[in-house]
Amino acid sequence: MGAKLTAVKRILCLANSRKPQGRCIAGLELDGARARGWIRPISSRPHQAVAESERRYKDGSEPQVLDVIAIPLLSPQPRGHQQENWVLDHNFYWAKVGNFAPRELAVLADTSGSLWKNGWHTRNGLNDCIPAEETDAAGGSLKLILLRGGLKLRVYTTGGSFGNPKRRVQADFYFGGVRYNIWVTDPAIEDEYLPRPDGEYELGASYLTVSLGEPYVDERCHKLVAAIIGA
Repeated sequence: MGAKLTAVKRILCLANSRKPQGRCIAGLELDGARARGWIRPISSRPHQAVAESERRYKDGSEPQVLDVIAIPLLSPQPRGHQQENWVLDHNFYWAKVGNFAPRELAVLADTSGSLWKNGWHTRNGLNDCIPAEETDAAGGSLKLILLRGGLKLRVYTTGGSFGNPKRRVQADFYFGGVRYNIWVTDPAIEDEYLPRPDGEYELGASYLTVSLGEPYVDERCHKLVAAIIGA
């Protein structure tokens, strides 16, 4: 017999972001109109990424940010600071049961505070990572923040001097008085900005879903902008 279905959770999708071998889906669980906490559906495979076949609606379409989705889940599987993880049941389709307008996010988003601990940087980033041993399970790994202005997207080649011509999108912003340069993994933003010339692009007021990843090969957990939603 297969694993027993534990629950069908309704979540407001706030990330459908790029991840090796699939996507990282995450959102806030809804109880009526009230948000109860974050849920990140994961596969049972070691990399935990959600494959296209596992995240489809019955009509074959892809979940979008701001969809309200009913997702069949098997069991919670917290690991380290990623306490929001639930193993999905790949035998069932997901179902879209509603959607939110961006203005409805105002009561759900943080407008001050910090994005976990700061003071560590990658070669191209700023306050964009944390040593794995410095993470705190109580702090979780997902945040929704509101930036009322000052968000810039930087499009450039990250490793040109090292023979790597890959271009990426990076978010540059202040939150809680701290400046961050964090890589963007939102496919919709990449599709819009990577075709443009290298440079900086200023956005208006925006909601950002920020994720703290699992330990990388450098033994640090990297902060990522998993979604950008115009306010």
